[in-house]
Amino acid sequence: MSKLAIDGGSRVFAEDVNFEVWPPVYPEVAEKLTQIYMSHKWSFYGAEEMKFAENFAQYHDAKFGTFMVNGTTTLESALKALGIGPGDEVIVPSWTWMATGMAPLYVGATPVFVDGEKDTFCMDPAAFEAAITPRTRAVIPVHLFGSMADIEKICAIAAKHGIRVIEDCAHAHGGKWNGKGVGSFGDVGSFSFQQSKIMTAGEGGLCTTSDEELFDRIGRFSHIGYALGSKQGKPAAPPAMDLDCRNYRCTEFQAVILQDQLERLEADSLRRKANADYLHAELNKIPGIKTQAPGRCATMQSYYVFGITVDPAVLKEGKTKADVLAALNAEGAVEVFAGWGAVTWKQRLWNVSPERFRVESFETVEDIILNRIMLADIRWLNGERSLCEKLVEAFRKVMEEYSK
Repeated sequence: MSKLAIDGGSRVFAEDVNFEVWPPVYPEVAEKLTQIYMSHKWSFYGAEEMKFAENFAQYHDAKFGTFMVNGTTTLESALKALGIGPGDEVIVPSWTWMATGMAPLYVGATPVFVDGEKDTFCMDPAAFEAAITPRTRAVIPVHLFGSMADIEKICAIAAKHGIRVIEDCAHAHGGKWNGKGVGSFGDVGSFSFQQSKIMTAGEGGLCTTSDEELFDRIGRFSHIGYALGSKQGKPAAPPAMDLDCRNYRCTEFQAVILQDQLERLEADSLRRKANADYLHAELNKIPGIKTQAPGRCATMQSYYVFGITVDPAVLKEGKTKADVLAALNAEGAVEVFAGWGAVTWKQRLWNVSPERFRVESFETVEDIILNRIMLADIRWLNGERSLCEKLVEAFRKVMEEYSK
């Protein structure tokens, strides 16, 4: 057994990993951005915006797409378009970025947090159904990290109870469940293009739907009441009286960047999937290590990050997940990290008084968060197979030393 680097031994990664800078950039896209700049036409239902929104929706098997400023406004817009408001409850997963829980608050509704599954980490359909009350109007399952919520089961439960479904696909661009794109199963799909996402323009978001009326309401809510394709200063018929509309417009610049990434998405997804398949196969051979299960019906599992768990029961007395992470980083696996570190309502930026939300169940995911989870950055999946082989070697070395 070789001595761990944290104890003075040689590192698995003899040199620091030279990861590709994220996000990748391309000279031809820079030329297109220059053309947009020189055109003086930067926003307000521009040609690039309309083209990207339509193409992105079609890629995910939805009829319509509405492009806007970020993936938080997309959630708010979806809820508002569905008529969710004060007195209503919206069921959300206990483990997600806080925007999923904040969006119901923005429209005056109450978020209700429920537990996730121990293998996918995504919303547990049974926990969702157990939390339903007469006030439940919507559910927001999240396709988390490198897995998918059991969207068919969740949609079936929702349909039985008359509940609307908003898919949070911020981590799932290009994902397919039984050959059908994420964001096309529920009433609305919500995507984010923030700096760290699989597709990114620094910021941006998009709602998908196949319901023409919802499409109109989402578009008007996010575009100060203007109907699709309206000219600035010349609105058509006014929006519905219940839509107190916002200005959540994005620009032609973001659309150009994202259209290029959309054209590369299938090839990029296949490359990441090949490396992910290798990591699933090899890491799961190491006693005490288990990878996050892909969506159980995933025909294309996209990856925001790659989830890995350590079983505390196999570790020597006194050793914890934090020790495993520290030892991995000492071996040079520096882009393996602990993640958000808390369930949604315990995250540092969550400043909502307890009477404004309800916690129904969370024990499974809290155990994963506190004691088990490690996340590998997406750049491991974008890189050469040799990097993944070294990562497996680092995990094997650390676990051989730290296991009982």
